[in-house]
Amino acid sequence: MSLVGKKFPNIEIDAMSEMGDDLRINIFEEATKNEQKVLLFWYPKDFTFVCPTELHAFQEALGEFEKRNTKVIGASCDTNEVHFAWLNTAKENGGIEGVTYPILADTHRQLANILGIVDQDFEYDAEGNEIFTGSNVTYRATYLVDETGKIFHEAVNDMPLGRNVKEFLRLIDAYTHVQKHGEVCPANWEEGKDAMQANRASTAEYLANHQN
Repeated sequence: MSLVGKKFPNIEIDAMSEMGDDLRINIFEEATKNEQKVLLFWYPKDFTFVCPTELHAFQEALGEFEKRNTKVIGASCDTNEVHFAWLNTAKENGGIEGVTYPILADTHRQLANILGIVDQDFEYDAEGNEIFTGSNVTYRATYLVDETGKIFHEAVNDMPLGRNVKEFLRLIDAYTHVQKHGEVCPANWEEGKDAMQANRASTAEYLANHQN
C-alpha cells in the first residue's frame, strides 16, 4: 500500500554517523523541526555489491541535495557496528569510506516493517507450523519527505536494480516548483521548463506548444 500523501512514521531509530557516533534519528522530526526535505533511501545490506555504488552516488550528489535544503539519510537493517566497519573500508575494497551522511541501523526492522519494505513472508507446512521465507532485508526503497513530514514520493526497486540519483533531484525540483508557484509539472519536466496550471485550458495550451 502506498504511503504517498501520508505523514512519515513518527519513530526514532538508531543510526551511525561517519565519525562513529551512535545517533537516534526521527525522519519526521528531521523534516518538520528543521524545516527541510528529507531523502531516505534503504538498501539491502552492507558489504554487498550494488549497495556501495548507490551510497557513493548519493555522496557525490550531496551538495546538490544540500542546495535544495534536503537532508540525505541512508538506511539498512545492519547494526551500527557493521555500518562503522563499512565506513572504514576503502572504496577500492568495496567500502563506503568518504560517505558523510548518517545511516539508519534498523536492526529490529521496526521502521522497515511499518513501511512494508522487508523481503519476508510466512508460509505453513502440512502440520500448520509457520515457515519463514525471504531474505529478511529491505528492498531498495526511497522516500522523499517534505517540510511538513508528508511523503511526496516513494519508490521501491528490486534488489538487483540500482537507483538513478538524478531523478530524485528532478523530483525535488518539481515538488518545490509546485510549492512555490502552485503549478503542476508535466511529463519529463526539469527546472527551467514550462509548467502548467491545473486546468484543461492550460493542458491544451501546453500540448499545443510542446508537440514532438
